[in-house]
Amino acid sequence: MRKYEALLLLSPELATDNRQEILENLKGVLERQDALMLAVDEWGMKELAYPVQKKTRGHYTRFEFAAPATAIAEFERIVRITDGIMKFITVKIADKYVPVVEGA
Repeated sequence: MRKYEALLLLSPELATDNRQEILENLKGVLERQDALMLAVDEWGMKELAYPVQKKTRGHYTRFEFAAPATAIAEFERIVRITDGIMKFITVKIADKYVPVVEGA
C-alpha cells in the first residue's frame, strides 16, 4: 500500500448535510477498495484565488489515506461524477505506508 493525500474543493452552495454525505460516500469508496483512512481535515470555507465554476468561495477538505494503487482510479472516478465537487487533486506522499506502532 502507498500513502496518498487528496484535496477536495466542494461547492459553497452545498448544505452541511449534503457535504457530509459526499465525504462519507468517498470514505466508503476507499474502504471498499481496502484503503485505510489516516486523517480527514475539514479546512472550511475559503476565498478562492480565481473563480472556479463562477464561484469565488469553496469548502476545502483533505483526506490522507493508505491504499493500493488500484484504489485511486476508482476513487477519482467517483469524485469526477459526484455533483458538488468543483476540483480535486490526489498526490502520492510515500511509496510505502508503514503503520506507526505506539509504544515501540
